[in-house]
Amino acid sequence: MTRPLAITPGEPAGIGPDLVIQLAQSKRNTDWLVIADPELLGQRANILGLKLHISMGAGVTREAGELSMVPVPLSVPVTAGVLDKRNSAYVLATLDLAVEGCLSGDYSALVTGPVQKSVISDAGVDFTGHTDYLARACNCENVVMMLAAGDLRVALATVHIPLARVSASLTINGLRDTLRIVHAALRDQFGISNPRILVCGLNPHAGEQGHLGREEIEVIQPVIKALSTQGMSVSGPYPADTVFTPNMLAQGDVVVAMYHDQGLPVLKYKGFGSAVNITLGLPLIRTSVDHGTALDLAGSGSASSASLSQALGMAGTLVAHGSQSTA
Repeated sequence: MTRPLAITPGEPAGIGPDLVIQLAQSKRNTDWLVIADPELLGQRANILGLKLHISMGAGVTREAGELSMVPVPLSVPVTAGVLDKRNSAYVLATLDLAVEGCLSGDYSALVTGPVQKSVISDAGVDFTGHTDYLARACNCENVVMMLAAGDLRVALATVHIPLARVSASLTINGLRDTLRIVHAALRDQFGISNPRILVCGLNPHAGEQGHLGREEIEVIQPVIKALSTQGMSVSGPYPADTVFTPNMLAQGDVVVAMYHDQGLPVLKYKGFGSAVNITLGLPLIRTSVDHGTALDLAGSGSASSASLSQALGMAGTLVAHGSQSTA
């Protein structure tokens, strides 16, 4: 990897800065550039009692206890665990700078720490999460959230919307685009030549032939049939309470769930704290942690860095696969 991974620690009052500092205590085999306020990381390292030498400018260090940074100043000073909506602009500025660097080719991928959606919304910004924000920043009409824990991958047809709006949000065009994005990403970024996609139904028992809902008949089945005739390995719709059994999972490379809490509870039960969130369909590689800001743990030194470590490793793997597919 010749270009560094860009890392945004996320909410400054949360555990994101802690996790970056903790992982920096070991020597790396890839280059990192952390886009954040250097004073914030220096102060948090002191609270944690950890060594941290920060460098800026030419050259990227991989040495233990050292970090290379692109400085972005906080709007106001931070107290660990205490949110301040005035720093929402800072959080978004780090993301904007990271996206700009990835699109210009300066960075090989973006790895994000957890953000606090509520405090950004309280600052008057229409913000539902990284996925939608990055899609707008990259002028992408459709992107897909996928989480991976070991060999289990779960992608979502809808993301952060109220459950009452899920049915109306499921359209033939939207689901078709989601499945195409998932297929292309697994092929091009994950190196799976013929991805096998298992598609959940929306309703209990996948609608029970229309007796428990018609979304399967009117939206999901037609999309599966159309894509199957085009050569994609797409099957379903399957009841969500059976598709996650071992025998069913062995028949696919990814499960596409219809809404957030249909698929992610199973994945997080399998690998919470070590799973990786990946945004598919962007013109850049983006991975992230599978957890939130954990304000109560910020500055305590007890937060686990396992998910961020996995996100960094996954980013490096996807960069390598992408380089091979374009070679």
